[in-house]
This record gives sequence, C-alpha cells and structure tokens, in this order.
Amino acid sequence: MSQISIDELLGYVKKADYTWIILGMFLGLLSHLSRAYRWQFQLEPMGYKIRIANSVMAVFATYLINYTIPRAGEVARASILTNYEDVPFEKGFGTIVAERIADMIVMIGIISVTLFLQFDFIYGFLVEKFNPTKIIIGLFGLVFILLFFALFIKSSKSKIALRIKNFVNGLIEGALSIFKMKKKWAFIFHTLFIWGMYVLMFYVTSFSLDEIQNIPFTAILIGFIAASFSIAATNGGIGSYPEAIVLAFLLFNIPEDPSRAFGWIMWASQTLMIIILGGLSLIYLPIYNRNKQPRKV
Repeated sequence: MSQISIDELLGYVKKADYTWIILGMFLGLLSHLSRAYRWQFQLEPMGYKIRIANSVMAVFATYLINYTIPRAGEVARASILTNYEDVPFEKGFGTIVAERIADMIVMIGIISVTLFLQFDFIYGFLVEKFNPTKIIIGLFGLVFILLFFALFIKSSKSKIALRIKNFVNGLIEGALSIFKMKKKWAFIFHTLFIWGMYVLMFYVTSFSLDEIQNIPFTAILIGFIAASFSIAATNGGIGSYPEAIVLAFLLFNIPEDPSRAFGWIMWASQTLMIIILGGLSLIYLPIYNRNKQPRKV
C-alpha cells in the first residue's frame, strides 16, 4: 500500500471544504455532550447526583488521556468522580462499563445493518482474510481462563481475594444501574443519539473532499466501523485511523490518496477538538472544584 506525501496531503487539506469539516466537529461535540448528560441517568439510582460540568469535563478528559494509554481515560474518568463528587471508584467505573456495553450493542447493530446491506461481499472478504477456527478456539480459551479465575476468587478467603470481590461487586452494581434507572428511555435515546452523531459526523465530513463525495453509504458504514475499531485498539487511532479508512474504502475501489487524506482530515479535526476541550477540562477541573476537598482513594 502506498503512502501519501506531505505535500499531496496538504494539497487535499487546502482545497477541502471546511464548512463540512466544521459541521462534523459540531456533530462530534454534540455526541460528547450527550454522553456526559447520559452518565447522570446511571448514577442517580445509586444516590449520586453529579454536577453536569464535572461530567462534561470528565468525558473530555477521558478522550484526551486515551491518546496516551489506551483505555486509561476510563480509569481517570471514574477517578474524577471519586475526587470531586464522592462517587466510589468501583461504582463510577461500573457505570462506565455499563455504558460501554450499551455502546457495544449499538455498534453490533450498525455492523448488523452493514452486513445485511453487503453480506455476500463482506462474508467473502472475512473468510479470505481470517481463519474462523482459530478465532473460535481463542474465544473458548479466553472463556475458560475467566471462569477458572472467577471460581478461584470465589472460593478463596485471602485479603486480596476479598478486595477483588468487593471491587467486582461495586462494578456489578454500577453496571446494573442501567436496569434501575427511572429514565431508561432517555438513556436509550441518548445512546442512539450519540452513535447517530458519530456516523453523521463521519458522513458529512466526507463531503469536504470532491474525490469521495459520491461513494456509497455502505462504504461510509464500513469505513466508520473500521475507524472505530482502530480507535479502540490504539492511542486514539494515531496513525491507524486513516489507514483503517483506506483499507475499508479500497474494498469499494475508492482511490487511496483521497481516502487517506479524508482519514487524516477526519482524525485531525476531531483530535483538535479533543485536545482543546480535554486540555481545558483538565486545567479547569480543580479550579471549578476549588471549594471541594479532593477525596483520598
């Protein structure tokens, strides 16, 4: 696979229509604000009513910290609630696990819709590239290890095992908060809204380059799925995000250079927003909570 030169990339960036890029950034902002607001629905059943400003800043801080160590932002997000809202870490982290489960369900739905629209094409590609037998054996092995570990912890009476049990119980309580919510439908609406904004920001940003404006919507969905997995597997998708889009778009014979340029524009625009808002959040959090004594964990 060829790589685009800096000069060629800058050429695409210069001629891009920034109206669509800014609109994409705005839709991304709406999704993040919705995520922060949705979090309150999960914490209320456990008796915690957090300030929306702390929730918003915790979410943006999460995304920024994930650029350093993958998934470290989720730990930091729960810690922020512990420090400034007195929410026990394990319960706050449990709600994050619950929302990730909800997000995963929506992602599975998006993948299912994409498979329905392009089943023969995608199935043939996956069979060609991956060994289904190895994947199944690996999953069974992982389940066996997890079950063995769970049984060992359950039967053990050591202090470490008891601490793990208490931590897991807190996680479970946080994860089950989704079933105790009075505002279940609001939670579902915001979950669908968040992912709707994700797909829409990806779609509208594609209009910024003339070379990829007429690609099929299924290509957009596959590109979005590939890009999402690249973010989950790396530090915010650094370097891998554009390449994931190129691989997805190549399936539809879309030229590499504009695909890669679109990937960099998409990643850079959202990253810029996260760096600015995430950085401001980390700076302003202690200022906003200056009258609140941080809780020691």
